Amino acid sequence: MSEQTRPEAPSGPPPSDQAVWIPGGTYRMGSDAHYPEEKPAHKVSVRGFWMNRHTVTNREFARFVEATGHVTSAEKPADPAQYPGAKPELLAPSSVVFRKTAGPVDLRNPYLWWIYVPGADWRHPQGPESSLEGLEDHPVVHVAYEDAEAYARWAGMELPTEAEWERAARGGLEGAEFAWGDEFKPGGKPMANTWQGRFPWENLLEDGFEGTAPVGSFPPNGYGLYDMAGNVWEWTTDWYQEHGAITHACCTLENPRGGEAQTSLDPRTPEVRIPRKVMKGGSHLCAPNYCRRYRPAARMAQPIDTSTCHLGIRLILRSST
Repeated sequence: MSEQTRPEAPSGPPPSDQAVWIPGGTYRMGSDAHYPEEKPAHKVSVRGFWMNRHTVTNREFARFVEATGHVTSAEKPADPAQYPGAKPELLAPSSVVFRKTAGPVDLRNPYLWWIYVPGADWRHPQGPESSLEGLEDHPVVHVAYEDAEAYARWAGMELPTEAEWERAARGGLEGAEFAWGDEFKPGGKPMANTWQGRFPWENLLEDGFEGTAPVGSFPPNGYGLYDMAGNVWEWTTDWYQEHGAITHACCTLENPRGGEAQTSLDPRTPEVRIPRKVMKGGSHLCAPNYCRRYRPAARMAQPIDTSTCHLGIRLILRSST
C-alpha cells in the first residue's frame, strides 16, 4: 500500500552521495498488533529530511576517532555515584556482549545471554581479544548515546527522532508489517539480518550471518535505505515514553503531551537514575520466538549510558526550509 500524502521535494542537492531524501508527510506510526509499547497506532506528520543510506561503519567511526581523539563511554570507567551498590568489576571499562547459550533457557531472564565484558568496546566488539579485522564495513557497535551524538556533531549531521526514523524505515509503505512489505521472506529470500532458529542457542544462519553483516548486504527499502530492519538497533533522540507523549520540531503528533528525561527512567530499577532513549529497527539477535522487533513500528528503551554489541548509529540532516 502506498502513502496518499503528496511527496515533499528536497530544498537543495543531497549533502553527500550517502544521503537520500525522505519526503515529509503524514503517516500512521506504531502498531496495535504487536508489543504493548507500540500502541496506540497514531497519525504523525513529519517534515522532509536527508538520511544516510547506511549505518555508520567501523571504518567511518575510526576516522572520527583519529580526527578527534574521542574516547567512547565503554572505554572509560563508570562513575560509582551513578550506580549505587554496583559491584566494582561492573564499573571497569566494559560493554554488553551477547553470548549464545548451550541450550534452551528461560527467555524471561536476559542476563543468561547478556554479559558485561571488561575490555569490550567498538575496537574489540567481542572482548579484549577480538578486533575489527574483516569488520571495517560492518556497523560500529558499543557506542553509547553520548558517542552517537559526538559522531553526529563531527559529521555535521544529527540523530533522527523516533518519528523521523520510523517514517524513513517504512519506505513509502503505509501500514506494512515490514520495511519491504507484509511478507517476512518474500519468495523465501531473507530481507534483513535477523536470527533464524530458536533464540538464544540455535542460529540456523539462513541469511548467512552469525553476527553483524556488512552494511548494505540486503535489499534497500523504497527510499533506498539499507538495514532499516535487523543488523543493529539504531539510536534516536526521543526519551522513552508511551506513544504519543513526545513532540519535536520535526513533527506533529495527535494529542502531544511533551516529554522529558525524568519520565524515561526504568521503574524496575528506581535506584538507578539513568534516563533512556528510544532505539529502533531490531538487530541480528531478533528472532521469531523472541524480540520480533525487526519491524518499523517496533521500539525499545535503551539507557543512554549503555553500549552493546548490537546497537549503532544512523545520521540525518534536516531540511533548512
